[in-house]
Amino acid sequence: MNIKMILLAACFGWPLNPAAQQHQKPNILVIVSDDGGYADFECYGGKQIPTPNINTLAREGVRFTNAYVSASVCAPSRAGILTGRYQQRFGFEHNMSGKPAPGYTEADMGLGLDQKTIGDELKANGYRTIAIGKWHQGNTSAYFPLNRGFDEFYGFKEGHRDFFSFKGARDEPYALYDNNIIVPEKDISYLTDMFTHRAVDFIDRNKDRPFFMYLAYNAIHTPLQAKQKDLDRFSNIGDKKRQTYAAMMASMDAGIGEVLRTLKEKGLEKNTLVFFINDNGGATNNASDNGRLRGMKGSKWEGGIRVATIMKWPGHFRSNTVYNKPVISLDILPTALAAAHARKTSSYALDGVNLLPYLGSAGTPHPELFWRRGIAAAVRSGKWKLIRVESDPILLFNLETDISETRNLADQYPGIVKDLLGKLERWEKGLQAPHWGSSFGGYNQIMKHKMETRGRDMERKYP
Repeated sequence: MNIKMILLAACFGWPLNPAAQQHQKPNILVIVSDDGGYADFECYGGKQIPTPNINTLAREGVRFTNAYVSASVCAPSRAGILTGRYQQRFGFEHNMSGKPAPGYTEADMGLGLDQKTIGDELKANGYRTIAIGKWHQGNTSAYFPLNRGFDEFYGFKEGHRDFFSFKGARDEPYALYDNNIIVPEKDISYLTDMFTHRAVDFIDRNKDRPFFMYLAYNAIHTPLQAKQKDLDRFSNIGDKKRQTYAAMMASMDAGIGEVLRTLKEKGLEKNTLVFFINDNGGATNNASDNGRLRGMKGSKWEGGIRVATIMKWPGHFRSNTVYNKPVISLDILPTALAAAHARKTSSYALDGVNLLPYLGSAGTPHPELFWRRGIAAAVRSGKWKLIRVESDPILLFNLETDISETRNLADQYPGIVKDLLGKLERWEKGLQAPHWGSSFGGYNQIMKHKMETRGRDMERKYP
């Protein structure tokens, strides 16, 4: 840099070493767990399964108590995380089903190609990007992570697969990919560990440049499979499914701890923004526990859409913070872009907001939040939540006094019902019709949202 540039830099506050300034962009790590029960994480009240490393994230960062995902099932929820938009805006309303809507084919089942992912956005702003783990955003080559903003991919395309190597035939979408290469099944040990090891390797290889990692564990999704040493830790749990679930969650927590320790050992901890989020409520088939939240995965009850969510960025907000206002997974992308001082390359508006200004202020990130999957829809505005299901009575709850959604107040507050229905209908005008249908149809949605469908035994009847 010549003397003239030095003087200009001093006058205008420009960095004297642009390369060094580039390295000050925060690394960004988004960790996603799969089908975990809200009450199974220790920092959210869990008593049975130790999650010390997720606890540490909460203790050193911000724990959100009214955090939501934009869908109660895996694929559309992840589409929202990856784009920062309500996924219904681009027709991604259901899990992939093999049932294309009129005008579409099975090749259209995936994250719309006109949508920019968080990988696209950060890569365009100088980040090295990787997607690890479960993808579930389309199985054809157009939707492959390496074509969706990620420099590297280590994971599988589908929504689930065996944690150990397959013993019999295995279709290609369930294969483990190392970028474009399929990893032989004989080389697969235990996926949770393998994803952790690749995350550690990526950090080591990119410690001198800004990176973005989307670390999407498939734990604690079925199939329920755990290492024997982890099963032995929970031999006191009599129910075999619950024992295996606990072992899988503990293994994932250990992997998260290894990733966080690597950041610290490489001197990157203070310059890394970490998000942890569960993709939807605890599932009906994996022995998860949503505690006092009613409902499970697939529903508009709080147990389907309210999730464990934590954010940590040392030095940028107070540690051990509990944030109680409603936020949503769509906020991850705009918050990451703001932290990176990144230029948004997409032309459309985002539905998520940058959370950073709200953590130390009295402002409210979202006046309303919305959900829809087929014939079931919901809206939350302040303390009020309304659920609308075709042919069922309207449901209205005061979440401040009835978090378990036991008392339907719709008849007592017709004005609030009218207001919330109007807001929901106005939101729906900005959505596309689904590009494909649901595997389950509408029956399960109707049954799971009846007031008389109470208790875990009944809830588990309707996946």
